Amino acid sequence: MNGAERSALRRQLRSARRALTPQQQHQASQRLLRQLAQHPLFRRSRHIAFYLANDGEIDPAALLRHAQRLGKHCYLPVITGWPANRMHFQRLLPNQRWVRNRFGIREPLLNRGLQARPWRLQLVLMPLVGFDRAGNRLGMGGGFYDRTFAFRQRRQGWAGPQLLGLAHECQRVEQLPTAAWDIPLDGIVSDQQVILLR
Repeated sequence: MNGAERSALRRQLRSARRALTPQQQHQASQRLLRQLAQHPLFRRSRHIAFYLANDGEIDPAALLRHAQRLGKHCYLPVITGWPANRMHFQRLLPNQRWVRNRFGIREPLLNRGLQARPWRLQLVLMPLVGFDRAGNRLGMGGGFYDRTFAFRQRRQGWAGPQLLGLAHECQRVEQLPTAAWDIPLDGIVSDQQVILLR
C-alpha cells in the first residue's frame, strides 16, 4: 500500500468513526469500560496513559474516571512545539489547568515536573484510525506514538509499557501494511472485543 492508498484508507476510516451518533459513541465508551475495568492488565497497572477523544475516536473518559477513583496515576499526552515535535506524558492533577495544542486538542498545561518517562508507564491506551487482528495500527500520520515508543524496538524482551490500541469495531480492516518505524501493539481493545497479542 503506497502513501496515497494509506491516506485514502485513513480518510475512509475517520469518516466511519465520525459517522457514529452520540448515542453510539456513549454506548461504545461504556462497553470499553466494561471490557477493560476488570481486565488483569488494567487492574495491576498503577501508571496508565490515556488520551482525550477527538475526531470520533472511541472515548476512554469513563475508564479514566474509574482509574482515578481507584487511585491510579493517570497521564495524558502533551505535544511540544515545533521543531522538537515530541510527545510527553503528564500526570493529571485534580485541579488541572488546560490548553489547546496546535491540533486543537485539549491537553494539560505544560508542567515538566509532572511528566513521566514513557518507559516508566505500565499501560498506554492509544487512539488509532485503523487496526487489524495482527495488532497493526494505522494512526493519524503524525508519528508521535511511533517516535515516543521507538525505544521498544531496541529493548527486545523488556516488559514495559504495554501498548493497547483503542478503537471502534468499524475501524477494523482485514490487513494493514506495516512500515519499519511502526511500533507493534501488545493488543487492541474495541467496543466488541479484546485482542491480546504479546
